[in-house]
Amino acid sequence: MNERILIVDDEPEIVRVLRGYLEQAGYRVLTAYNGPEGLRRARQEAPDLVILDLMLPGMDGIDVCRTLRQNSSVPIIMVTARVEETDRVLGLELGADDYVTKPFSPREVVARVRAVLRRYQGTAQPEPVLVVDDLRLDVGRRTVRRGQEQAELTPSEFEILRTLMSAPGRVFTRLQLLEAAQGEAYEGYERTVDTHIKNLRRKIEPDPPNPTYILTVHGVGYKIRES
Repeated sequence: MNERILIVDDEPEIVRVLRGYLEQAGYRVLTAYNGPEGLRRARQEAPDLVILDLMLPGMDGIDVCRTLRQNSSVPIIMVTARVEETDRVLGLELGADDYVTKPFSPREVVARVRAVLRRYQGTAQPEPVLVVDDLRLDVGRRTVRRGQEQAELTPSEFEILRTLMSAPGRVFTRLQLLEAAQGEAYEGYERTVDTHIKNLRRKIEPDPPNPTYILTVHGVGYKIRES
C-alpha cells in the first residue's frame, strides 16, 4: 500500500493521532496545519486523498476544497466540528466525497479512507463502457464524456452516475444511490444524494435547471433516461 494521504488540520493532536492510525494501516502521510499550506502541498505533491478540516487559519476548508476542485478530482474527506446539515451539504456541493464530524473515532476515519480510495481506484477486472445517447461512462478508465466534452467527477458522483447508467429507465431510491456512492455500511443523510445529483447535472446536462439525462421521480428518487 503506497497511497499518500494529506491531512490538513490546525489541531496538532488530531494530526498526530490520525497520522499514527493511517501509518499503522499502511498509508504514507503528509501534513499541513493551515489552508494555504494544505493547498500548496496538495498541488505540489499530488496526494491520493485529502482529509480536510473545515475550520482552518489563513484559508478555510471550504475555500481550499473549492480551489482544489477547479483542476483536481482528488478524493476529499471533509472534517468538521459543526453539526449543522448546511455545513455538510456545502462541503458536498463543492465536491467533497465524504465527511466526518468531530469528535470522531480514528478507526472510523481509516475505514472511510479505505472506502473512498476503493471507489476511486475501481476494480482490477475489465469493466464495461456505459452509453446513453451521447453520454459515455468508461468504468475501467473512470472517465465520463458528453459528446466530445469530458466531465470531471468526484468518486461519489461517478458511482452515482455509474449506478444510474447501469439500468436506464430504472428508478433508484436515494438510499440505493447513497449506498452506491458511500457503501452499505455508510450512515448519513439520504438527502446528501440530492447534492451529488445537483453537481452531476451541472457537469453533464446541457441545461442543468432543465435536466434531460438525470430525471427526478418525485417521492421516490432518480433515474437516467433511456436512449
